Amino acid sequence: MQEIIGTGVTLLILAGIVAVAVRSMIRDKKAGKSCGCSGDCSRCKGCH
Repeated sequence: MQEIIGTGVTLLILAGIVAVAVRSMIRDKKAGKSCGCSGDCSRCKGCH
């Protein structure tokens, strides 16, 4: 039974970390801070 609880706690912690990372990426994207290549070199902000 303790193995199942330990696995569950580990999964909850990992899910929380992933959720925070995704939320941060979404906020950065909305704020225009994300570094993604749109294929338009004239608009490149030099993030590479």
